[in-house]
Amino acid sequence: MNLPNKLTMFRIIMVPLMIVLFIINKQLDTLLNNLGLYLIGFIFLLGSFTDFLDGHIARKRDIVTTFGKFIDPLADKLLMTTAMIILSTLYYQNSDGLYMWMPFYIVMIFIARDLTTTSIRMVAMSEGEVVAAHFSGKIKTVFITITFTYYFFIMPINTNVVNIIGMILTIISAGFMIWSAIDYLYKSRKIIFKQI
Repeated sequence: MNLPNKLTMFRIIMVPLMIVLFIINKQLDTLLNNLGLYLIGFIFLLGSFTDFLDGHIARKRDIVTTFGKFIDPLADKLLMTTAMIILSTLYYQNSDGLYMWMPFYIVMIFIARDLTTTSIRMVAMSEGEVVAAHFSGKIKTVFITITFTYYFFIMPINTNVVNIIGMILTIISAGFMIWSAIDYLYKSRKIIFKQI
């Protein structure tokens, strides 16, 4: 197994570790307030960095493999979806303001967007065409990574200003998700509606 694929597999291993840390979050909080969130956030950032690194190494060394094409997007989706579900689970309102504002419908927008782009890629492959990653998808990924980092490390401060900024980041991320899905649909319309 080449180095990029090893990095991708490492990213997949990060997912159950995040889940375990979430499960024992309350116990970790007894050691240090919000320790669980900080650890999950660190793992998320580490996983996100390996996503950049494995792609860079694969292209630089020209070692793109079929397994890599399959496992890399799967690892990305597992990492992002897990982080988003964890944050959504922590969402609640209290009298002091909004804390960890990541409602479930944001997760549904994210999942719907990923299902849309994955379906488009599968249809394109069946037609012998390749749908490359679009600029809108890359922007979406960067902005979601920034938003999640903010949530894991800044939102625990839990002031109204911090929470409002978190809400704004989440809404903008959702906008990028929707834009990315529409962009993929529009640019792949000839493939999708070929035999309607």
